[in-house]
Amino acid sequence: MILALETSCDDTCAAVLERDATLRSNVISSQGVHDRYGGVVPEVASRHHLELVNRVVADALARAQAGLDDVSLVAVTAGPGLVGALLVGLQTAKALAAARRLPLAAVDHLHGHVASTFLAPHALEPPFLCLIASGGHTLLADVRSHSGFEPIGQTLDDAAGEAFDKGARMLGLGYPGGPALERLAREGDRSAFVFPTASAVGGLDFSFAGIKTALLYRLRDLGEPESERRRADLAASYQHAIVEALAIRVERGLRATRHSCLALAGGVAANGVLRERVAGLAETVVVPEPALCTDNAAMIASAARHVDALPYPDYLGLDVYATGERGL
Repeated sequence: MILALETSCDDTCAAVLERDATLRSNVISSQGVHDRYGGVVPEVASRHHLELVNRVVADALARAQAGLDDVSLVAVTAGPGLVGALLVGLQTAKALAAARRLPLAAVDHLHGHVASTFLAPHALEPPFLCLIASGGHTLLADVRSHSGFEPIGQTLDDAAGEAFDKGARMLGLGYPGGPALERLAREGDRSAFVFPTASAVGGLDFSFAGIKTALLYRLRDLGEPESERRRADLAASYQHAIVEALAIRVERGLRATRHSCLALAGGVAANGVLRERVAGLAETVVVPEPALCTDNAAMIASAARHVDALPYPDYLGLDVYATGERGL
């Protein structure tokens, strides 16, 4: 069995996966303290990971009806992410692996999102195009093997999930803002306002800074009473623009790669409007269940099956990284 840990941001996660991709457990502990700050505070996230990680690992093993003696490989997210948060997961994984002289697989967080599509019940086999959209990352991945991918388009500024969260904050909604904004948007008219989709950005790259600025200016021009009255319309129009910006690049990516299969990954993939918008863009469209879209350890375990694990004690000097991708 593979025991995997994921602590790249504010969710403390552990999972147990069998080598044949049978998922035995997938525990996600959301810290639930960052809404008061309007976003994730790295130091607070790290301290909560320290408090939670051992209990989350124990819970994952208990749900899998397994013990540490049943584990043959430990996997962990090495980056990208918040350095302090990543260090908690990596040091815990090192200790668990070293205590039993087990090998350790250091997994790239973005590779994990791609590998979430390898899990049942809708496991997808390469080659395919994958849109990874979350609070920290937005990119198009050309996936031609299980062991990695080639980024062919990425955001030039903010991530799509960040645009959702900051737009929700401007509209007076809570954190995380994506789900709250989607709920409010159901009551509004998406054609009431026109927000930019960064159409001037050519190729496969994304840009979401302009749409946030456009919402800020629109709220200022409308004034507080009118903005409050038309919040649902603003939310629907804003969401529509973000979804269109993503869909336009997906269509371009499918043409460029000539793939007939498309996968969505990352927290934004849970957005129902985005799922509907891309449903007919490819012959096969796969979206993992919501628990596998957000940060989770099952995707890290899935990726660990296809990366080279380090034997004991070679991984003891391993470090985390905040940005970029390694070994892809």
